[in-house]
Amino acid sequence: MDISTLLPIIAAVLLVTGYAGLVIPALPGIVLIFAGFMAAAWAEEFAYVGLVPLTLLGLLALAAYLFEAAAGVVGAQRFGAGRAGLTGAAIGTFIGMFFGIPGIVAGPFLGAVTGELLARKGFREAGFAGLGTWLGLAAGAAVKIAIAFAMAGVFLFARFL
Repeated sequence: MDISTLLPIIAAVLLVTGYAGLVIPALPGIVLIFAGFMAAAWAEEFAYVGLVPLTLLGLLALAAYLFEAAAGVVGAQRFGAGRAGLTGAAIGTFIGMFFGIPGIVAGPFLGAVTGELLARKGFREAGFAGLGTWLGLAAGAAVKIAIAFAMAGVFLFARFL
């Protein structure tokens, strides 16, 4: 099998896996989507999708990655989390990754609440910090999904117009 046959298959696998990764936290969805679009452009020897659209795709992927990473912190801060709550949310996110989807959902919340309680804040403040963390993460995931579909639009626009 030569590269001209293999690249479209690789692109398709990367794109399907990447879009699945938008809802499966263990997969780096945005990175795989970008790699899939790169492979698709390469499969056609960059004849239709060149430097400008690929640069835009890369910037969108970077924006999605950064926004998702910052969203939980911003949400926690908006709901009054202090340094201990933010640290707890980060630790909870990391530990939660090892427990699948329930851990990804509950880990940041529990981490922020635990951090705030260890900082001797009340249950109400700790609960708000956890809620803010969770809402921030949900908003980050929504923006990441929107950007992933915008990436598809950019690629298709460049490819067919």
